[in-house]
Amino acid sequence: MLNMRSRMKKVLWSGVLLLFLWTFVNGQASCPVETTRTALQTPDEIPTKLTFNSAFMSPMVHSFLGSVQSNPFPKDILIGITKGYDTETVKEVLQYQTGFLVCVAIGILYIVLMPLIGLFFACCRCCGNCGGRMQQKKTTNIHCKRRSFYLCTFLITVLIMAGNICMFLSSTNTSETLMRSPTELTDILENVKGYLNSIPQQIQQVTNESRVTVDTVKNNLVETGPLLGKLIQNGLKGHLDPALNSTTEIGQVINSTSDGLLQLNKTLELLKPKAAALQANLSAVRQRINNTLRMSDCVNCAALQPELDKLSLDGSLEFPDQKDLRSAVDKAINADVTGQANKGRDFFGSIPGKVKNETRLSVQDALLKLENLKTRILSVTKDLPLDVFNTTSASLTDMQKSIKGFSPYIDRSSQISRDVGLVMSCLILLVVICNFLGLLLGIAGLNPKDSPTERSGTSNCGGIFFMAGVGFSFLISWIFMFVVLVLFIVGGNSYTLVCRPWQNKEFFQLIDTPGMIPDFNLSSALNLNTNLKIFNVYSDCQNNKPLWITFHLNEIFDLNSKLNVSEYTHEIYRSFEGAKINIANITILSPEVKSQLNNFASSASSMNFSNIIQQINDVSATNLSLVAESLDILAGKQSNQTIKNQLHEEAKDLRDIQTEMTSNIIPLLMELNTTVKNLSAVASQITSAVENVLRKVGSAQDVLNYNISQIVKAESRAFIDCQLEIFLAFVHWANQTITEKVGRCGPAAAAVDRTEELFCKHLVESLNAFWLSLGWCMMFLIPSIIFSVKLAKYYRRMKYLDAYE
Repeated sequence: MLNMRSRMKKVLWSGVLLLFLWTFVNGQASCPVETTRTALQTPDEIPTKLTFNSAFMSPMVHSFLGSVQSNPFPKDILIGITKGYDTETVKEVLQYQTGFLVCVAIGILYIVLMPLIGLFFACCRCCGNCGGRMQQKKTTNIHCKRRSFYLCTFLITVLIMAGNICMFLSSTNTSETLMRSPTELTDILENVKGYLNSIPQQIQQVTNESRVTVDTVKNNLVETGPLLGKLIQNGLKGHLDPALNSTTEIGQVINSTSDGLLQLNKTLELLKPKAAALQANLSAVRQRINNTLRMSDCVNCAALQPELDKLSLDGSLEFPDQKDLRSAVDKAINADVTGQANKGRDFFGSIPGKVKNETRLSVQDALLKLENLKTRILSVTKDLPLDVFNTTSASLTDMQKSIKGFSPYIDRSSQISRDVGLVMSCLILLVVICNFLGLLLGIAGLNPKDSPTERSGTSNCGGIFFMAGVGFSFLISWIFMFVVLVLFIVGGNSYTLVCRPWQNKEFFQLIDTPGMIPDFNLSSALNLNTNLKIFNVYSDCQNNKPLWITFHLNEIFDLNSKLNVSEYTHEIYRSFEGAKINIANITILSPEVKSQLNNFASSASSMNFSNIIQQINDVSATNLSLVAESLDILAGKQSNQTIKNQLHEEAKDLRDIQTEMTSNIIPLLMELNTTVKNLSAVASQITSAVENVLRKVGSAQDVLNYNISQIVKAESRAFIDCQLEIFLAFVHWANQTITEKVGRCGPAAAAVDRTEELFCKHLVESLNAFWLSLGWCMMFLIPSIIFSVKLAKYYRRMKYLDAYE
């Protein structure tokens, strides 16, 4: 009794241990927590269409403007301007713009003096002064001076031409930027709209995933019978399958043994009559041979007597009784072992249906809880302020329409800018062409040996081109300097007050200054407790951070409480814990069946199949032909003809009996031998097979008797844990997606950077390059005028001859 209790405890604890191990290993692998979720939609970005390089003169422009305006960004001055003008503010503005004012003064002086100097120069030449008198004194260094003036004029003209080329390129870039600005601004706004529209779509994706998750769990709960029943089946399968399979196998062994016995009896029924007839014939022949050998005239016949004694089948083919084995087999067949295994399988297959019936009410209650949970999760996205994105998107659409309305005017301005830049470039180019023609014709037509009054027409024409270039220079220089002055004030201040602080982020810090924009506070607009800065928002967007982090939305929206599903999970737990899943136990093999199996094994092991096989082998080894050969040899030694004939006749009878034995008895013996060997092979394994069946059935029966309730509870818990894990995985994904992925504001920062690139790197840079190139030309026009006037007198034909001493 104590041994039995000890054995029961060991079986119970081993079953519990195996149960928990199986639940840990198999439960972890069977729960589909890692579901495939769709990637968040990201807005498509329209690329920029401005492909030209507008920064070819940027280093020079920046260096010049850095020298002109070396003061830091006037943050305090701009804040003071927003509060109102006063004398002190104006004074600070003038002090800050000192470099620009100096440049403006120089420009005004240039604009005033150049036409006056040109007028005085013209009047002076008309009076014969300032090189106006057509007489040139020939000196010893006249050729050296001419070459020096020629080289200086050439270099200055090249410099003016370089500035003229830069004028043309920058003018083209400026007009190109103006022409494409509406399209570029529209694309920038379209990118921002796409970004704003993608945020509700991303939130909708999270909502859709919540619906899919809830529906998945609901479907799993509706299919609790098959799913949970499958888990319970898996918990029992490791113990029940080996027992049922071994029971089926022993049933097949019993059937095989029964078939073998039937085949054995059938073969014996055919063999025994033929063997008896053969034995009778052999006994008669043996008696005649014995009589012949005992005749007195038989020579050497006594020597054959031992071989004659062997000619007998008496005592052969006497098999042991199989009634006990046959009875044991019949009883085992009547016990229907295979049927018992099928009943176990039917019990195994009925588990899902029983689980479905037992959990119907719990499933209905859990489905109601899931509907409440679904409403709770969907309310998360409804509470988000998504209307602001639609409102902002509509405002951007209105801005696009306004830009489209101004596009014709901008295109017209671009065309005017292109035409004006082309005309100014051509006028500067005209001066350059006059200088180059003067240089070319002058040197081509000049003969140093000729007298100044006898110079060629080509040389004289070169001098005239020089003076024409001087005249054009006086006419256009002051007007172009006015253009330089205006563009310098606009473009220079645009760079120093907008572009440079925009690039180094000082512009955003200015906007963040309290009171800079009246009645604007980003933190108050978003109901935030922290002081949110535009600079910080822009920096976060440059790093493509989500809106949750950028705008500190955790301060106004408690996402964790909204996604807290613990209340519903506990209720679902309670619903299923209240369900009593009762799975009726079965007995795989009754004690009577086990007893019959033991009896079957005992009967099979008691059969002496080796003796039967030995008898068959002995009978099969009988060879009457050898005795017949001996009789023929003995007959040849006889002198008595009668004995001789009798021996030959008896030898013939033995051969006939051997032939009959070979044709009728030996095939049956071979068949019988095969049947007996098969039975022997099966019988040798019956004992171990029965022991294996009883051991596995006993182990499975212990699990069914003592562990099935624990398996049901554990698998039920694992099933509910799996469903709730699906929810927890979704909650984690939703929380992570909303806080780390939704609304990554990199496109917004890219739109700001692209606007800065359009305005500063293309428009302002091109505009600054244009006025700097034009101012470059204007400054070099002064030495060009001086050296052109000086050089012209060395090529023009003089009216008066000056004697050389």
